[in-house]
Amino acid sequence: MGCQMRRIAGSLGLVLLLCTTSLHGAAPAPAADTASAVFAGGCFWGIEGVFEHVKGVISATSGYAGGSVSSPSYMLVSTGTTGHAESVRVVYNPTQVSYDQLLQVFFTVAHDPTELNRQGPDVGTQYRSIVFYQDSLQRQRALAYVAELTKEKVFRAPIVTEIAPLQAFYPAEDYHQHFMARHPDYPYIVYNDAPKIKALQQKFPALYREPSKG
Repeated sequence: MGCQMRRIAGSLGLVLLLCTTSLHGAAPAPAADTASAVFAGGCFWGIEGVFEHVKGVISATSGYAGGSVSSPSYMLVSTGTTGHAESVRVVYNPTQVSYDQLLQVFFTVAHDPTELNRQGPDVGTQYRSIVFYQDSLQRQRALAYVAELTKEKVFRAPIVTEIAPLQAFYPAEDYHQHFMARHPDYPYIVYNDAPKIKALQQKFPALYREPSKG
């Protein structure tokens, strides 16, 4: 069952099924004066929506990473056989928000890093928790942050987040992009993702912003 079944239920789901799957390859690197980070932790709608509310984030893009299939489709990834996880690529201005702050948001409000191969109601390896590093510094910072959380016993259960190299990131179909912003009243968003935005505002008020329209 999981998130993919909820998305094809009802009238909105019918629209999603009728959308043409876009043909897409690996996403290009961000501009030289920006940096990027890639995270996976359950349904990408929520992860994307949270980071779109973070100051200094230029863009957040839902997509797929971690598997061996080139240019995967949503329907294929949903089978759990591709090795890909629903992921989000965050392009940000490092003079306004740091990689460490993005890690804090990811682990603290964007998802639960103690859930193995699932996130809330969504079950499967495509919903696993991963920090995809793009260089040795990102790897070092991610490992250090997980070690710190573990030492301080921030979570009651062990952290199961993978720290893995990013091989490629494939943007998801257009109808998945900015889903929370475009469908704030969609039941899945209301029950599973809207509370994350409130948590972001409460726990990181200096980082919170309202995303730009359009």
